[in-house]
Amino acid sequence: MTNYKTHYDESITDPEKFWMEQAKAINWYEPPKQGLSKDEKGFSRWFNGGKLNTCYLAVDQHVENGRGDQTAIIYESPVTYVSQLYSYRELQFETARLAGLLRAQGVEKGDRVIIYMPMIPQVVFAMLACARLGAVHSVVFGGFAAQELAVRIDDAKPKVLLTASAGVEVTRIIKYKPLVDEALELADYKVNKVIVWQRPFVKAGMKEGRDLDWASLLEKAEPCDCVVLDATDPLYILYTSGTTGTPKGILRDNGGHAVALKYSMNHVYNVEPGETYWSASDVGWIVGHSYIVYAPLMHGCTTVLFEGKPVKTPDAGIFWRIIEQYKVDVMFTAPTAFRAIIKEDPKGKLHQRYDTSSLRNVFLAGERCDVATYEWLDTLLDVDVIDNWWQSESGWPMICNSLGYGMKPLKPGSATFPVCGFDIRIMDANGQEQPANEEGAVVIKLPLPPGCFPTLWNDDERFINSYFSTFEGFYLAGDGGYKDEDGYIFITGRTDDVINVSGHRLSTSTIEEVVAAHEAVAECAVIGIADELKGQIPVGFVVLKAGIGIPEDKLEAELIKTVRLQVGPVAGFKRAAVVKRLPKTRSGKILRATMRSIADGKAYTQPSTIEDPAVLDELKELMSEQEIGIAFSDDSSAS
Repeated sequence: MTNYKTHYDESITDPEKFWMEQAKAINWYEPPKQGLSKDEKGFSRWFNGGKLNTCYLAVDQHVENGRGDQTAIIYESPVTYVSQLYSYRELQFETARLAGLLRAQGVEKGDRVIIYMPMIPQVVFAMLACARLGAVHSVVFGGFAAQELAVRIDDAKPKVLLTASAGVEVTRIIKYKPLVDEALELADYKVNKVIVWQRPFVKAGMKEGRDLDWASLLEKAEPCDCVVLDATDPLYILYTSGTTGTPKGILRDNGGHAVALKYSMNHVYNVEPGETYWSASDVGWIVGHSYIVYAPLMHGCTTVLFEGKPVKTPDAGIFWRIIEQYKVDVMFTAPTAFRAIIKEDPKGKLHQRYDTSSLRNVFLAGERCDVATYEWLDTLLDVDVIDNWWQSESGWPMICNSLGYGMKPLKPGSATFPVCGFDIRIMDANGQEQPANEEGAVVIKLPLPPGCFPTLWNDDERFINSYFSTFEGFYLAGDGGYKDEDGYIFITGRTDDVINVSGHRLSTSTIEEVVAAHEAVAECAVIGIADELKGQIPVGFVVLKAGIGIPEDKLEAELIKTVRLQVGPVAGFKRAAVVKRLPKTRSGKILRATMRSIADGKAYTQPSTIEDPAVLDELKELMSEQEIGIAFSDDSSAS
């Protein structure tokens, strides 16, 4: 086993040599002529001259190399009571046929295709079919508001839009086609072809001359072979939220993406081909792109496609049931999924019904993993629980306990060390590197390794201004953090989660850690609320575990006392309100910025990614009743 430090040092001192060596793990049509180069815009590009096809790597090569009968996709849908298995050979058939369908509709290399679908096998076929043709797919989270879909249509200018008649979320059906129709009316760019997969429980209305039936077209489609692509050709656009309200189109290329994801399966996640890998996310997010679809399939694993939620489909034991049923080796999800389980089943009793002994590791990402959630999982499962930190922009982990190099001692709250290729520094506002245990901005020295975005779709200026203008020669991650004396990196949250209390800069995540550790708390959010006297004050919003009967005033007093002891009186933590639920995106991230706007009486736009808009009204009503925030109380200092 290669030593982590040796590999890491090589990746930083001679990145081109290091990544050209890693590129040998990829089955290229033609190997790259150079590792790192600059394009005509002066942007870094990886593996110039290399020829490949991502769909070939994810599908065809496995059929050719004897894995045709191995299960490639497990589709598990507890919301529709459907389970299906697809072998690599069947996946090849479905993908090649769908690529032929798209080609018959005029889709060629470089054309954009928007995919607006639920978590069903057809969404994976669609992504791979686009990759097969060299078309650039842009997956939009199924159920996104029509306006948000329209914005993405105008930016991507797709030749074709693929959708399904409906999606299912716990107890409700979301009809997609009316949302698509509205989006197409709102968009300036006109899409001439909409291809609809009709699900058995909802039949979508079709507009003559524009809308086409997916299944009918598929019957006539001729299978299509993989197109030879350059390493620097685009694979997909994934839109992520921007601070201006206009989504940013993260661009991903084929070559760097393939090398990085293959490397990560070997060296970061330590997964073997043939093992079952389950990322409990959605293909509408970066985790779904990288670790439901592309990385597991390129590595020859069996991947789980889960159409459900961690609770209420049908209960908080669904994760354990799937692990037992399909002998899952490695699982990857967001901490919020487990917090939802903790709320419903705080003692983990449902876990006792299932045999999860196949499970070797649980990886957590998407948000900072609080210590309480880590400890609950660690105790319940008796497996290594690994935090890893990355972003849509990177496409794969930047900080992780890279298991392919052997397990490093864990420190709860830390994602451990930088992944090879990522030279991570902690900077103060003046661009000076911070000493150990001093918090600052998390930045990464250029060049970024393969797999990271080469630019934003049709917006090079924003690419530079958003990420590279603050510190010359460094990528600005937008997160705060610190390194301890052993080099472990702790991410404390978005830099806008740092609050100023009477001149003292405090991270709300530090206070959250303390609040979340209380035995009655299932999950929480601490936000800084504007205060006329102190500038800002921290206020906690907590969701209780099921069956907990502690009086709210007693809980608040205990939390105030604990924060005072562990963080200090300077935190000024004096309010903790109990709520039934927190406002979250569909991917599980808590909408702290929106919560702050409500408390401060500022105008805000309802986030398109919100899971349930009604929770904002509940929160506003609670803040008003309890006079939380300057918008609801004349005596702000009393809070």
